Amino acid sequence: MTPFRIGITPDFYTDAKGKFEAVVEEQFSSRPGFECVPMPPQPGKVATRDAIDQFDAIFSLALKFTPESLRGIERLAVVARWGVGYDMIDTDALTEAGVLLAITPHAVRRPVAEAILALVFALTKNLFEQDRLARAGGWRGDLIKLGRNLPSYALGSVGCGNIAQELFRLAQPLGFRRLLAADPYVRQEDVADLGVEMVSMETLFRESDIVTVNTLLNAKTHGLIGREHFGWMKPDAFFINTARGPIVQHDALVEALRERRIAGAGIDVFPTEPPPKDDPLFALDNVIVAPHALAWTQELMRDNGLEACENVFAVARGETPHGAVNREVLENPKFQRKLARYKERANA
Repeated sequence: MTPFRIGITPDFYTDAKGKFEAVVEEQFSSRPGFECVPMPPQPGKVATRDAIDQFDAIFSLALKFTPESLRGIERLAVVARWGVGYDMIDTDALTEAGVLLAITPHAVRRPVAEAILALVFALTKNLFEQDRLARAGGWRGDLIKLGRNLPSYALGSVGCGNIAQELFRLAQPLGFRRLLAADPYVRQEDVADLGVEMVSMETLFRESDIVTVNTLLNAKTHGLIGREHFGWMKPDAFFINTARGPIVQHDALVEALRERRIAGAGIDVFPTEPPPKDDPLFALDNVIVAPHALAWTQELMRDNGLEACENVFAVARGETPHGAVNREVLENPKFQRKLARYKERANA
């Protein structure tokens, strides 16, 4: 019997080398009928048709899937993202080709929420100055300003989905003055138990002391936050982005920080990744930066792997995985035939 073949995108072996292998080995070493192997190199980090159609499933970190990548493919049935963002994947092209996209919402929720809080603490406790002062031989009497306790702050979120709601759950016992969110797809009654006030974007930026970004990158959110939004913020407010860089107009963020129109920022994501070494954010002393890895904990890598594997195993059983994104593909005869074939094989 031909094995159910899973390809691992090449970027795992550069960006996540030594961090993902254990869970893959654990999940597949004792399961007959599966073969899990590295994909061949992909020029420009864009999937090629010949490469991806060697597999029934692909574990994807950040490989791009375009209409050309998927034109004419026959074998591939599922792309299993290790994560929740899929702006690098053309979901319409996947659907047309009869390929399901599955993500890992449960795995990322807690690590990303904790990463946001790490930046909240760093910013509100003035770690910029504290670190520089101590390294330079100064001491506490030389501090220009002091941090503040969290009950002084209103915490706001652009977006109020899976990660933002986990952030608010963690924030509740910390005693923030207010919890606010702006999201056209979430009703007030959906988050009443979290103590969150659903407000407009303008109200969010004007009344929050800390604004965090927790929304997917897509055509509607690309460049969503710009000069107008930073102009609404209080001069002593902080801005945090752990979602996707292109959601924010980068020049507008740099300008707001350089001109001290906001107090500071914590940035884990960039418009281009990795960013150029001369990115103007790196020259500023009121921003903390990270390499899109602040949420990369041991638990995240383990749980991303387990959830992505379960998404693949579900398809191999002829079932719909819980992390399915483009559910319209379930009506595509191409995908239905693949699923029926896997189900028949699993029950043989």
